Amino acid sequence: MYLHGTSKVNAQGHLEIGGCDVTELAKEYGTPLYIVDEALVRQRANEYVTAFQKSGLKFQVAYASKAFSTMAMCALAEQENLSLDVVSDGELHTALKAGFPAARIHFHGNNKSPDEINMALDAGIGCFVVDNSTELKVLNALAKDKGLTVKILLRITPGVEAHTHDYISTGQQDSKFGFDLTNGAAKQAIKEAMELSNLDVLGVHSHIGSQIFEVDGFQMAVEKMSAFAIAIRQDLGLTFQVINLGGGFGIRYVDGDSPLPVGQYVAAITDTLISSFTAADFPLPEIWVEPGRSIVGDAGTTLYTVGTSKEIPGVRKYIAVDGGMMDNPRPALYQSVYEAVLANRANEANEETVTVAGKACESGDKLIIDLELPKANSGDLLAVFCTGAYNYSMASNYNRFRRPAVVFVKDGESDLVVQRESLDNIVGNDLLPARLLKTALAK
Repeated sequence: MYLHGTSKVNAQGHLEIGGCDVTELAKEYGTPLYIVDEALVRQRANEYVTAFQKSGLKFQVAYASKAFSTMAMCALAEQENLSLDVVSDGELHTALKAGFPAARIHFHGNNKSPDEINMALDAGIGCFVVDNSTELKVLNALAKDKGLTVKILLRITPGVEAHTHDYISTGQQDSKFGFDLTNGAAKQAIKEAMELSNLDVLGVHSHIGSQIFEVDGFQMAVEKMSAFAIAIRQDLGLTFQVINLGGGFGIRYVDGDSPLPVGQYVAAITDTLISSFTAADFPLPEIWVEPGRSIVGDAGTTLYTVGTSKEIPGVRKYIAVDGGMMDNPRPALYQSVYEAVLANRANEANEETVTVAGKACESGDKLIIDLELPKANSGDLLAVFCTGAYNYSMASNYNRFRRPAVVFVKDGESDLVVQRESLDNIVGNDLLPARLLKTALAK
């Protein structure tokens, strides 16, 4: 059993996270329950900040809030001296409600609406990451209407194909994101942006994918971006002040995953950047990155209660839990894999191989296939590890299930940071027209 952060098995044989016995958390908050190891989140954030401080470069580490966005997480990110990247009015609103400094917010997205852009302009965010020519024109016009000049990065697809799942690979030429570097679109976009009077081009952004376990792709991206920066300076007279390498740093989900230490990723990026720009006698730009999963991913655990079981002789045994693809769609979307334990019997030896099924009305609602466990009984607690990223943020009300609560745990204390949805929350936005209300009352 591989345990992350502050997780351990206590004297009662129960899983403990942040000094809290998860069986007690289940009693207090119910299941399914997202549990976040606050100390581990802070440790991961600090690893990035410390590694970049060692480089001597100016930098920003922007937490990618799409991985896990709540007011509590935004407040924690601010305390850890992170910036924040957002991709919607909802994420921006969450950050602002949490009191996150607008000047350290970067707005991403390939199809920002005028309303979202106006909201961000009114808030005074620090930077827009512009994704296409349409956005350039719209952003400039809206900024002009408000008498503003806004700082932008242009998102570039550098033609680097990361070794990851097709659905989370973003740096290749065939991508919905950004201006293509290889066909000249990126250079043309720089020209266009320089001609728009209410835009201030700070530099460029790239993101090559997610869940990456090697430095080669990042180094190649730096080399391509630095070559582009040098060419733009020579041809157009613009000196980039910022190079943003995005995120994508991998974490360990299961045995066999081998992410590098944060410092190794950062050293590879900063060393390559320093050598590339120094060789060209180019002023060293500020370096930005956007880790999300690698800050919160392994700090999250989802706690379920085991319900029914079904054995198909010679085929497989299913155990069903009180959650599923509604609170973790990643296995269905990406064939993602996880490790788990019976949290209330964590010291017991494994006896059988089971498939963990969710309770959604979908045959594909399987959280873990072929998991080794002690013989699971109804009422046991199943803890699935490394669910801190893209679980809460992608959760849904499919089948009108209620989304789980979220608790932060640290030093033996637990804090509820997201309440479990109520049944009234489920119908809270429903409207019943009068012509249908009559029919409903008649029944």
